[in-house]
Amino acid sequence: MELKIQEISPQSTNERSATIAVGGRLDSTTHKQLEEALAPRIAGGLQTLILDLKDLTFISSAGIRVLMTTSTELAKKNGKLLIANLQPQIAKVLEIIKALPGLAVFSSVQEMDEYLAAMQKKVIEEKS
Repeated sequence: MELKIQEISPQSTNERSATIAVGGRLDSTTHKQLEEALAPRIAGGLQTLILDLKDLTFISSAGIRVLMTTSTELAKKNGKLLIANLQPQIAKVLEIIKALPGLAVFSSVQEMDEYLAAMQKKVIEEKS
């Protein structure tokens, strides 16, 4: 599945903020698309970036790295990354990552991705 990236019309004329909708799978195959879409906005002085993830169905460690890097780059410029409309499985992954900051729990990126995929599948099945 491809990654869908769409800039949503700003609520004001403030060019220092943007809302971008991201849908599909944010993984090792698609993460570069999001990086390339965000890079010029961040370099252009963006202060507040809102990512609407209501249509994001899966995130891997590569996708999480994009979110973390984006947050770090914005913070260097006194900016902020805000994330909205998380699907339950994405919220669960972000909850797990936040609960384990700085801990090396996984022996490889592959192991981490397999664990994250299993957790998201479990949440989806529980929801059904």
